[in-house]
Amino acid sequence: MPIPRYKSPSRDAYDIVIVGGAAVGSSTAYWLSLALGRAASILVVERDSSYEFASTALSTSSIRQQYSNPINVKISQFGIEVIRSFQARMAPFFPGEAAPDLGFREHGYLYCCSPDGVDAAKARVELQRSLGAGTVFLEPAALKEKFPWINVDDLGGASWGSRDEGWFDSMGLMNGFRRAARMGGVDYLDNAVTDLKVVDNRVVAARLATGDTVTCGTLVNAAGPRAQVVAQMAGLSIPVRPYKRYSFVFASATPIPGRMPNVIDLSGTFVRPEGELFLTGNTPQDDGPADYDDFEMHHEEFTDHIWPALWHRIPAFDALKVQSSWTGHYEYNMMDHNGIVGFHPDVANFMFANGFSGHGLQQSPAVGRAVSELIVHGRFQTLDLSPFAYERIPRNEPFMEEAVI
Repeated sequence: MPIPRYKSPSRDAYDIVIVGGAAVGSSTAYWLSLALGRAASILVVERDSSYEFASTALSTSSIRQQYSNPINVKISQFGIEVIRSFQARMAPFFPGEAAPDLGFREHGYLYCCSPDGVDAAKARVELQRSLGAGTVFLEPAALKEKFPWINVDDLGGASWGSRDEGWFDSMGLMNGFRRAARMGGVDYLDNAVTDLKVVDNRVVAARLATGDTVTCGTLVNAAGPRAQVVAQMAGLSIPVRPYKRYSFVFASATPIPGRMPNVIDLSGTFVRPEGELFLTGNTPQDDGPADYDDFEMHHEEFTDHIWPALWHRIPAFDALKVQSSWTGHYEYNMMDHNGIVGFHPDVANFMFANGFSGHGLQQSPAVGRAVSELIVHGRFQTLDLSPFAYERIPRNEPFMEEAVI
């Protein structure tokens, strides 16, 4: 990794300090700036100002409503609302130039299910539709008719998001939030938090890599895969660690006709179109906590595991060539794969916005708004994200979600 070139803050005290300036941190800063204007001083500290290694930049940038828990469906529905309206929302912050178009590709997700999984899949579809989603269940014959290139021999069917699902520009979303927050008075600092000072069960100051110290009224942990590092600085702990995910862009000698969705195979491998190419990935065989700076690529994951799964599900993928690849990190909540959102019950001004386990980008609009509401109003005012509260962690009461990729 490159040697950081950190900068010092322009002031030594802030009402709110946000650790991490990628999608969740910048969304939080944006919503806070809308709610508070310049009535409060807000600082975002980002250790990787290039965002080269940020999970947001290395994400596959997709959004779906196909979850088994209503709150996750509603979070994504708000995300879609923000994505669709993003240019209009951002227009005031881009005077004299075009606000970012997130290039939303509304192709949907196609979740394959085994014959044994049909009842559960249909129950999820029924739940999603009851909440306004456009998910439909396709029996094998209907699935083959809709997508003739797919092998249905071992499938009981698939659920397909006919609308309001797809993929978009992750950096466009983050940079829009970031610019709007900065124009709203939020300071962004190229630096790293190295320690927190806690007095009488409150975080009172953050020490930076440059040796500077900034005092704060509220601290928000939006540090992504490094969330546990920041929590430890306050004497706290959460089961969030970095998990490696390998992404591959490949060319196929045989094109796939029609409007291809993001296909989620029984094996856990996904594939979707990326222009004339295709993007794929899976849950690696060596899945487990990684070092924070470990971005080493394992190319054998494609040849040994991903390609065989692709070829089985889509026989046209018999001649493929990888064009590019990269490694990113999930901020993985090892207890239940869902976010941790809310204040700590003892360190009362320490706010968690962590552990989204690969869903952080798509959930960032709703999470940033929710964190802002808790800070400004002391309670959720729109979506109730209380099931994501920290308190479930020490009680070992997982928030269950079946549809985790």
